[in-house]
Amino acid sequence: MSTKHFETDAIRTQISRTEFLEHSAPMYITSSFVFDDAEEMRTAFTGENPRNIYSRFTNPNTTEFVEKVCKMEGAEAGYAFATGMAAVFSSLAALLDSGDHIISARSVFGSTHTLFTKYLPKWNIETSYFNVDQPAQIESLIRPTTKILFAETPTNPGVDILDLAYLGEVAKEHNLILIIDNCFATPYLQRPIEFGADLVIHSATKLMDGQGRVLGGITVGSEALVNQIYLFSRNTGPAMSPFNAWVLSKSLETLAVRIDRHCANALKVARFLEGHPKVNYVKYPFLKSHPQYEIAKKQMSQGGSILAFEIKGGVEAGRKFLNAIKLCSLTSNLGDTRTIVTHPASTTHSKLSAEDRQEVGISDGLVRVSIGLEHQEDIIADLKQALEA
Repeated sequence: MSTKHFETDAIRTQISRTEFLEHSAPMYITSSFVFDDAEEMRTAFTGENPRNIYSRFTNPNTTEFVEKVCKMEGAEAGYAFATGMAAVFSSLAALLDSGDHIISARSVFGSTHTLFTKYLPKWNIETSYFNVDQPAQIESLIRPTTKILFAETPTNPGVDILDLAYLGEVAKEHNLILIIDNCFATPYLQRPIEFGADLVIHSATKLMDGQGRVLGGITVGSEALVNQIYLFSRNTGPAMSPFNAWVLSKSLETLAVRIDRHCANALKVARFLEGHPKVNYVKYPFLKSHPQYEIAKKQMSQGGSILAFEIKGGVEAGRKFLNAIKLCSLTSNLGDTRTIVTHPASTTHSKLSAEDRQEVGISDGLVRVSIGLEHQEDIIADLKQALEA
């Protein structure tokens, strides 16, 4: 049964019960599934009888996880991956041919940037970037070979916002496949398919798990495109494990209540930082000072759990700030119950040149904070003492 309410679908979407009539879906820790006879096996492999064959293809736990995300995003189909980057790479590799061209927002996750600039060119696939604050550049970059328009919103780590409706219109007019990385927002806050996206990608490691336990990724969207991704992935093997799918499916049951608290905490912290004398600026989608505040309000229901701010003093001030942190975590993750602080210029994006960092909005003093579920006063107290150390 499908309902009109996000929270109910997240909790009540489950695979069929076994003969044991369990209330919570069990883990199916098995590599393969048996057949009654040769004919059943034949029809399974030809696709005439859609059923589980091998857990690299499908598994009851991954099926449940995918079905939940499809309902959340309003998608026709999906496929679950071992990691978010496996989802990004496999989706692109399945749909692109040698000689094809990608247009992407310049501000993307570091590993996605490396994929675009180091690995896809090996197969004669080129990428052109547009600036997140100049989306009108997109049409000037379109070539006869352009196939995909790719973007994150909010972006990582600069927390910029792109206008999904505009991207959808451009993609439709020029017959491009629009792929949106919706990791920072989750389908609880933003549903890119409603604005014209053909595919939506998530690192399920982040807010979908929400507790820093397992890795995972997922791509959902049109059945025709997902089928190509499924066939590619079935043969190349980036599938999500049944255990991780079971964990993630259970995590989705609490996504709404967790995100509500993340967002409330993040807005409170953002307002504190905006008034601090050692902070040049704060970027949080639901602060009126955010350059794309009106766009964020149009396409997001709340501001999310991630904020960025620029600390006065550049790289050294950023390092000093991280070294003074006591409560929050210094780790390479986000979307956790625990607040996480990173300084991209000296860590996650340190391999980029200073010029490349500036082009994607990563200044030397930029700090990214993934706001957790601790009491907001405790988060603020830790950030305050670190700023003033």
